Amino acid sequence: MQLHTYLNYGGNCEQAFRFYEQHLGGHITMLMRHSEQPGPSPAPPDWSEKVLHARMNLGGTELLGADIPDYQPMRSAYLSLAVDSDAEADRIYGLLSEGGQLFMPMQETFFASRFAMLRDKFGTSWMLVHMKPQGASAV
Repeated sequence: MQLHTYLNYGGNCEQAFRFYEQHLGGHITMLMRHSEQPGPSPAPPDWSEKVLHARMNLGGTELLGADIPDYQPMRSAYLSLAVDSDAEADRIYGLLSEGGQLFMPMQETFFASRFAMLRDKFGTSWMLVHMKPQGASAV
């Protein structure tokens, strides 16, 4: 059994996946447009070049995505990205928060030297974390 995360976008799936590929080290392994599917597409005619299905390897897991006409931003689910350093957390926070919405700005918590919650400009909600070493206490 495998569990994959499937993200829906409102027409900017390709831009989001290319951004994650460039800045987060992901690798797009498949990108199919609505115009490339066999048979008629149920999507609106002006969506022919939007993404029907995309796959990306990111952070040791597979991320899937598509553009859908009735898109709504994620509200109660987050992609949780654990990184290896404060510097990497700060770098990614800067990239993902630009043009997005902050729910919890980057800060130190009792469990992490860096932790933030945000929605990026593509509508994807993220939790970024660089954990404190086990046994470390808050300062």
